[in-house]
Amino acid sequence: MPLEVFPGNFRNLEKIRDFYAKAARAAGLDEDAVYDVQMAVDEAAANIIDHAYGGEDQGVIECAYEITEKGIRIILHDHGKAFDPDLITPPDVSSDPCSRKPRGLGLFFMQKLMDTVSFTFNGDGGNILTMEKNKENCC
Repeated sequence: MPLEVFPGNFRNLEKIRDFYAKAARAAGLDEDAVYDVQMAVDEAAANIIDHAYGGEDQGVIECAYEITEKGIRIILHDHGKAFDPDLITPPDVSSDPCSRKPRGLGLFFMQKLMDTVSFTFNGDGGNILTMEKNKENCC
């Protein structure tokens, strides 16, 4: 499983997006699906920096992937504060956009862009985010 480790700072978001875009293309995803992958990993990495680490340069983001028969499985691993997605209130996307909080849509977007999104926690307090994106005409 290819692995690359990036310092947890916003300057590396483009490198993380590029790492996964190249992998998604290698997995046979079309350009719309590659874009979805890029947006989802951008949200995920930004959330790791902001929430798991509480700011830039407080830890690393371990990025790995696996090309599957269906498409690609993406793994982002951090060593920051544990995150439980069940504690997040789903955003009210039906309300007037001007009256909503300016943030809080990252998890929602990841779930909309990817076919599966799951979180697990490791013993050292970190998080493992696994997302999958299937090829358009798969299965």
